[in-house]
Amino acid sequence: MSGSYRIVLTGGGTGGHVTPNMALIPYLKAEGADIRYIGSIAGMEKGLIEPFGIPYYGIDTARLHRYLTAQNLLMPFHVVRGITQAKKLLKQIRPDIVFSKGGFVSVPVVYAAHRLHIPVVCHESDLTPGLANKLSTPFAEKICVNFQEALAYVSKEKGVYTGTPIRDELLHGSREEGLRICGFTADKPVLLVMGGSSGAQALNEGVRGALDKLLPYFQIAHLCGRGNADPSLAGREGYFQIEYANEEMPHLYAVSDVTLCRAGANSLAEILALHLPNVLVPLPLSASRGDQILNAQSFEKKGFSLILEQEKMTADTILTSVKEAYENREKYRRQMAEDPAGSGTERVLAVIREVLAARS
Repeated sequence: MSGSYRIVLTGGGTGGHVTPNMALIPYLKAEGADIRYIGSIAGMEKGLIEPFGIPYYGIDTARLHRYLTAQNLLMPFHVVRGITQAKKLLKQIRPDIVFSKGGFVSVPVVYAAHRLHIPVVCHESDLTPGLANKLSTPFAEKICVNFQEALAYVSKEKGVYTGTPIRDELLHGSREEGLRICGFTADKPVLLVMGGSSGAQALNEGVRGALDKLLPYFQIAHLCGRGNADPSLAGREGYFQIEYANEEMPHLYAVSDVTLCRAGANSLAEILALHLPNVLVPLPLSASRGDQILNAQSFEKKGFSLILEQEKMTADTILTSVKEAYENREKYRRQMAEDPAGSGTERVLAVIREVLAARS
């Protein structure tokens, strides 16, 4: 099926819940789909989606914190209000299908769509489903997953291994432009440090504390997160820091020989598609539900990655791990090149078309 259908995309809270939707938008536009987006009222997703020129609608949402807080007590009220708002919007928009990338803003949208008999396709990036998708998947027709192992956590009738949609432009960066952006020379390898869309304090501090050991061997492009730049390091030779990268990201990938990063599922999907040797520092259990640990272990088992636990991160272990990944870069590239995953954009689109066809 192509053209003449209306689709609502939803998802937000972090970049990982938005960027796969951003990857789908150009393809959906190309086949004539009428696209709308439902996100949170003040979430980061609004700023990421508006440049695409598609209508954006904000609804009430709240995040369930993993620690005791009064905000958790208010969450049911936010969810009920979000469902009411989503139901009203969906009645106005009258979409043929909803595609949910997760995050708590998606839960009211998925539930409202189910009540209105609008088919839903969900996507889960991590190896095990997050809470938002656990709440949503009973109301979905299909659940696309990023990891083959994730099929064990969803029903056989609904689960489809698709991989994750990746923005096309990320695969077509220019090394020369990357060198220009960073102010680097072409005769020394480049280490890309990434902490996710909001940065990672432990990773930032660890790398900055290891600069004296790293800089003799690598030039460093440091994606540190909004508000996390260190003014005292501005202009340091061989070190480039940027708080947030959008149009620069393809070129930062293209210029990089190895990366040190968190183990968020979308970053891993991009690393795999680009065959970029890597050292993963997953979020520890003290700060997460353990999804990044499982993601990283899956990649290490397949021979794609080297893991450095945050608790063991020192200037010496950072240097040792990064050097090992770089020295064995061809082995890692070969392993990743043999994996059929790549970008999941076309496979996710095929699932959307299949669900639409079944309802027509």
